[in-house]
Parts: sequence; C-alpha cells; structure tokens
Amino acid sequence: MTATTAPYRPVEFPPVDLEIERRQDGVIVMTPRAPLTVAVSSVPKGLALTAAKLPDKTAIAERGADGAWVRKSYADLKKDADAVAQWLIDHGADANAPVLIVSGNSIAHATARYGAMAAGAPITPVSANYALLGEKGGYERLRHVVNLIRPRFIFAETKDYAAAVAATAPEGAIVVTRDPDAFAQGAVAYADVLKTEAGPDMPMRIETLDPDAPAAYMLTSGSTGKPKAVIQTQRMITANLFQGWATLGKAAGWDDVLLEWLPWSHVSGAFSSMAAAMFGGSFYIDGGKPAPGLFDETIRNLREIPLRYFTNVPFGYAMLADALESDAALQETFFSKLRLMLYGGAGLPQPLYDRLQTLAVQSTGCRVFLTTGYGATETTSGCMSIYFDTREVGIGLPMPGLSVKMVPLEERYELRMKGPMVTKGYLRREDLETEIFDEEGFYRIGDTATFHDPAAPERGLAFAGRLAEEFKLANGTWVAGGALRAQLIKALSPHVSDALICGENRDGVGVLAWLAPQTDWTDAQDDIAARIAAFNADNPGASVRIRRFGVLTEAPNPEAHELSDKGTVNQALAKRRRAEDIERLYQDPAPQGVLSFD
Repeated sequence: MTATTAPYRPVEFPPVDLEIERRQDGVIVMTPRAPLTVAVSSVPKGLALTAAKLPDKTAIAERGADGAWVRKSYADLKKDADAVAQWLIDHGADANAPVLIVSGNSIAHATARYGAMAAGAPITPVSANYALLGEKGGYERLRHVVNLIRPRFIFAETKDYAAAVAATAPEGAIVVTRDPDAFAQGAVAYADVLKTEAGPDMPMRIETLDPDAPAAYMLTSGSTGKPKAVIQTQRMITANLFQGWATLGKAAGWDDVLLEWLPWSHVSGAFSSMAAAMFGGSFYIDGGKPAPGLFDETIRNLREIPLRYFTNVPFGYAMLADALESDAALQETFFSKLRLMLYGGAGLPQPLYDRLQTLAVQSTGCRVFLTTGYGATETTSGCMSIYFDTREVGIGLPMPGLSVKMVPLEERYELRMKGPMVTKGYLRREDLETEIFDEEGFYRIGDTATFHDPAAPERGLAFAGRLAEEFKLANGTWVAGGALRAQLIKALSPHVSDALICGENRDGVGVLAWLAPQTDWTDAQDDIAARIAAFNADNPGASVRIRRFGVLTEAPNPEAHELSDKGTVNQALAKRRRAEDIERLYQDPAPQGVLSFD
C-alpha cells in the first residue's frame, strides 16, 4: 500500500445533500438540506449537563510548574465557574459590564470564561502578547481594545500582566488575578473569588440565559486594520458548535480527548475548548506552538496523549512530519487512534500532505483523512468544512444551518453567508452594518471562491482570493493578491513562510518574502530562482507572473498591526511600512539581492 492507494481509516461523515438555487443573474445559493439541530441553548447549560453526566471525567488539564498534568474534573470546573459567576453577579455583572480576559490558555482562563457567561457578562479574551509584548509600543493594541470594550472587570491571571493593566485599565475596573500584590490596591485574589458560594438560583439563571444577548465580543484578526469587536451571542456559539458536531465532531472525537495550542483569543481556539465542554471531551492545553524551540513541548505532549483528532497550521505539520520521520515510537503513538487531521491558516502543500500520508500508511496501513475549516470571527468560527471524500485542497461546503450565496465576479464568485451563527454586527460600529450585509441580509465575508467542478458542486469550493488584497497593475490588470500569495508560498515551500504581493500601479507583480527560519538565503537563492522561473512558465499572465523577488529581514510588527493574533499579515499596512523596500524591489537594474524575471 502507498500514500495514494491505501484506504482511509474509517471516518463517518454525513451525506452531502445540497439544495442549490441558480438565479437568472448567475447568483448561486447553496444550503444543506439537513436541518441544524441545536440541542443546548447556551455554553453554560452545556457545561452543566456534561458535569451532571460525567462529574468525575477530566474536563481540562494543563502542565503544572513541575511538568506534571494538573487535571480539573467536570464537577470541579462547574463548581468553580459557578463561584466566579456568583462573585461577578454580586459585584454588578450583567450584559452591560464586560469582562476582559488577559491571559494565555489555562484552567483559570476557562473558569473565568464559563463563569462570566453564566453571569450574563460578555467576555473579551485578548492575546497575551498584547500585554506581554506591547510595552515598547505603549500597549497600543491593548489600549485600543480597552477603549472599545470598556470592561467593568479585568481577569489578568498573573503578575506578568500587571504593567499592561496599570497602563490601560479604565477607571473603576475591578481586577481579578492570582497575584493581587503585583497590581494596584484593590485587586482581588482569584483564590478568594473561588471561595464564593453560588446561590440556589444559579441553575435557573443558567437555564434562562437570553440566547440573543451578547455573550462575547471577539476581536477580528486585524488583517485589514485595527481589530473590531464582533458581537457573538449564545445562539451563535451553540449553532456553530452543533453544526460542527454534525459534520466533523463525532468523527473527530470531541467527546474523547483533545490537545490544542490555538489561543482562546482567536475563535478557532475558543471553539475547540468549548466544543469539549459541550460534548464531554477532555481538553488538554498544549503549551507548545508551531515555532522553532516551542514545538518540542507539543511533541512531548503527543508522546503521552494519543488522539483521534489533531489540528495545526501547515508550518506545525511540517515540524511534526520531521519529528515523526525520526522517531518510530512517537509515530506509533501519534497514529494509534488518529482518524482526522485538520489544518488551517493556509493551504497544505502537496509534498507535506504526501509525507503525512506516507507516515500514516507506514504505521497503520491506512491513510488518515485531512480536512480544513473555513469561516471568520463574524461567523463565530469555521462554518464550512470538508466533510466528504476528496483529495482536493479547498474550503469545503456549508455545514447545516448555513446558506452560502455566490455572486459572480468574472471567473470567480464572491462569497456571502447567512445563518444563526452569523453576527448581527460589531460593538459600537453600527455604521458598518450597511457595508457588511447585502440587501438580502447575507454577510459579505470578503473572499472569493471557485468550484472545483462547476458540474459537480458537491466536490466543494476552492479559495480564490481576498477582495481586500486585490489591486491593479499600471496596465489595468487586476491581481488577486491573496490567491497569488497562497500559490506562491506553496510553490516555494519550505523556503518561504509568508510574503507581500506588490505591484499596485507598477508594470508587473513583485514579491517581498519572509524566509522560513531554517532557510539560508545564500544557499536557497538558486533553488528559489528556479522555482519562480517554473512558476512563471506555468503562469505567464501579467496578473500572476512574478517579475521581481526580494527578501525581508525585519519580521512583521504586531504592535504596528502588521501581524494579527492568528499570525496573518495585514498586507496593506505592511506594504505602507515597507515603502522603501518596495521602491528598491522595482529599481532598474535590479539591485543586489533582488531576483529579476523581466
């Protein structure tokens, strides 16, 4: 058996059954015929039901200071969350008193989230990096969020966040922390909050939570500017969780064991951790990250915890493949239960896909199904996915409850979405409502797509570019920057980690790239040049042919909003900050270090 002929390990997906409306103007609307069944009205109610059913099961776990796993049972997590809820209620928490969470992923962070939700107070988790890396920039990103959210409560887990909170906290905000002595007088000890006895009316409070009141203000990635606060309700969150459960969750084992590193300040990470609580899984917090020197912790965890489901970004999968190829014991443990791997953030290069499948076949005699999700903060999280047999990389099909409207745009379609998981708007940005929704109430997600096969829509959609990243060359030719960037990174893998696609009002497309950590420009230059030449031979059109290629040495600056929390580069801002680099890229003749394909 090989990576192309071996059978897949059995994975049970629902049948693809779409209602497809084709309009005279070329608009297509796709809706799954299977109804969306949402069995629980709120996340706190889901946690309560799971705690009643599985009180002694591990709900969540994290590594302690000694490296051993610290586990919290469902009964204990529920008790602590109720204590947080009661304390917040006693101190005036309600729908108009948001809770800002400044922390990495942790048991305490999860407890604060579930407690605030039970109290009816909207939560806003922010990236820990906003506080830990923001001093040089005057905590600009954190200050922006605080001014937008106007929190009544701030959960800042440890003393590491004290300086950031002191610099940005609004007057009168109550700070809860494990290290109250490190904060201003009046900070409340988290340990004292957990001593609060929940009142007898807590079950009824949870039972009667308003599903349409704000439950969270989740920050957009900032890939097109400063983050906006998306209003998410319990109805949105539970709809998204149950549509995922219907298509991927049962196969993935959300009721089994999960191990993830994705930050809970981003919707993908928040989704997975809440999915475990809703469906009875044990969520292990992975302290590793897909970065050199940090991925060792993920490997350590994977040696101990076999999984049915694993998720990461392509760069993380590349590091995982390296580790699996050199460690037979790790390979055996990793594939022992595995049924499904999910990737996000970018397309998975075919050579990497083949490496992973070769390893799976070596270990089990079967391939493992690889899937991806697609969505936005405004759709709660991923609302489209690949839940059907395919070898084609794409964004999949709508999951139950979602209608996708496809508006013709030359050879592509602009995507628009409607369903109970789609937001009604942004906090304090009512002015944007007419921009983000069309005349039928479909949310304009800002991306384009194409069918893999127009005659067979059930084969799914392929991403075709982000509208905000498109621009015109001097001759009037449109360049789909997002799609071209994805194609080029795939063609130059593993040398390039990300790139800026340039050329607005220029004679041709130019690229400024960030090299992958393991790549040395001197050693890789000839191979990169050969790959670009081959790419140009296959893509001779002016909108895709690369004329110039240069390398950036300064990493994207998060404090300047160049880099979002999930690691995506704000193309417009980055190009404005690097105007001199772009000018150098287009100098004639090409300067040293710039590859020319004129």
